[in-house]
Amino acid sequence: MRLNSNNQGIKHYALTPDFSYTMGIKPITTERLLLIPFTLETATSLLKGDLSVLHKLGLKITNHWPDQEATETLPKIILNLELPGGPTGFESWMVVLREEKAVIGDAGFKGGPDTCGAVDLGYAIIEQEQRKGYGLEVAQALTGWALSHREVQCVTARCLLENTGSIRILEKLGMCEVHRDEDMIYWQTSNHASAPGAATS
Repeated sequence: MRLNSNNQGIKHYALTPDFSYTMGIKPITTERLLLIPFTLETATSLLKGDLSVLHKLGLKITNHWPDQEATETLPKIILNLELPGGPTGFESWMVVLREEKAVIGDAGFKGGPDTCGAVDLGYAIIEQEQRKGYGLEVAQALTGWALSHREVQCVTARCLLENTGSIRILEKLGMCEVHRDEDMIYWQTSNHASAPGAATS
């Protein structure tokens, strides 16, 4: 799990009613952020270095995103989108500052629920925007979004043993440690009511 921020307070979120393009999955708004699902076109263009796709979405192009970590993740995002043939919401989302319309990271899942109804959560915020509470805001919103779907029984996550910021975030999300090995701690939340802000889809 790519958890990179020390964060505070859980924020309420809601689905935004409109956006500048048409897609099957509505973006999610939080107090300060807009989460926009990746499409194959968006991810493929970004992987080729074509940032004009961001302008098409009404977003600003900056020197900070996509960073190296995001670029290395794009092939996985594309593969996850190709399997269902397009965004279902259980792939990756761009993390956008609502006021500035600038992308500051990516977040999401590795695919739809498995046979046990579990989805695995991860996210990354660019270095310039860390320690501002965005990580928790993103994780809370996507956990709530996932658990609002009947087919999702739990959300899982993982973080490095020494990543104290990630540990605090996952604890605030209501997740419980279920296992650890030499490098990682594995987390899970299985109670729909434990996800603050969870809403029906």
